[in-house]
Amino acid sequence: MKRLRFLLLAAVLVLSYTVAAIAAPVECTKKIESFDFVVDYSGSMMMSNKKLKKTKIAVAKDVMQRINAAIPNQTFMGGLHTISPNGTILAQGPWNRGTMASAISKLKDSFNVFGRMTYMGDSLSTYESFLSSMQRDAALILFTDGDNNRGVDFVETVRQIYSSQRNLTIHVVSFADTPEGKANIQAIAGLNPDAVVVNAEDLATSDAAVESFVLAVFCGKAETVLVLRGVNFAFDSSELDAKAKAILDEAAEVIKQHPDKTIVLAGWTDSKGTDAYNAKLSQRRASSVKAYLGTQGIPASRMMAIGNGKSFKYDNSTEEGRYMNRRTEVNFK
Repeated sequence: MKRLRFLLLAAVLVLSYTVAAIAAPVECTKKIESFDFVVDYSGSMMMSNKKLKKTKIAVAKDVMQRINAAIPNQTFMGGLHTISPNGTILAQGPWNRGTMASAISKLKDSFNVFGRMTYMGDSLSTYESFLSSMQRDAALILFTDGDNNRGVDFVETVRQIYSSQRNLTIHVVSFADTPEGKANIQAIAGLNPDAVVVNAEDLATSDAAVESFVLAVFCGKAETVLVLRGVNFAFDSSELDAKAKAILDEAAEVIKQHPDKTIVLAGWTDSKGTDAYNAKLSQRRASSVKAYLGTQGIPASRMMAIGNGKSFKYDNSTEEGRYMNRRTEVNFK
């Protein structure tokens, strides 16, 4: 079986300090041209997710909204469909964040559990012509618990899709809570080494997981930059606060998982002050992060601290924008 690519929170390369809020759009080099949310609409998805105390379909809606909010501000084709039974909530067309959000809200989250058999293989096979029409490269993001109690084999259907559909990857947001469902999802993921499988509960509760998933599906070179959201500095300061240190503790664990990589710490300031002063201040900020990571077991020989001076990535005319510009980023080389 080909290598499975599971997104585990301990191995994400994009970190965030906010847990419950919807992630902001990420920035990236575009990897795909089109995507489609495909939602398992069978009776088992109306059953409860015990951890989140919601039905699986209600969690799926929440997760889709979070993913939609984090998709990069670039041009994509997008759509939203259901399987078992099949339906079109939003036809493939130019993706718009607001239009997609409205479509997601139209998904029903209250229907009978009984009498809605799961024909996942049959349902997905009927989308062959639709899949052929998607612009390449394309991503199918499947929300399912993996159960398939009627009709043709689910995994074999996916295998046939891959044999006829080039430059298409099927990613899975998993709600699996039965041995059969888990086995089906693992088997599907094993058919394509680029497929991403992530637990729905993780996406429902962690911005870090959402951002990592979006980077992996929508973006090229997803594993090069560690964005330390929350490791920002007060005005004219290079001191790390408690929140920043907590984020750096997590960052250190991620860095340790990549012992062959050199780490470049890039420090930035906002636009206030002279260029010369900000060059020195940004260097102090990068050096401050390097020193702290050193206390967490990252060898100094693996790290370079570089002050890049003023940043204009965010709006320096606002307090929030200036705060976001006063940051340090980690680059893996």
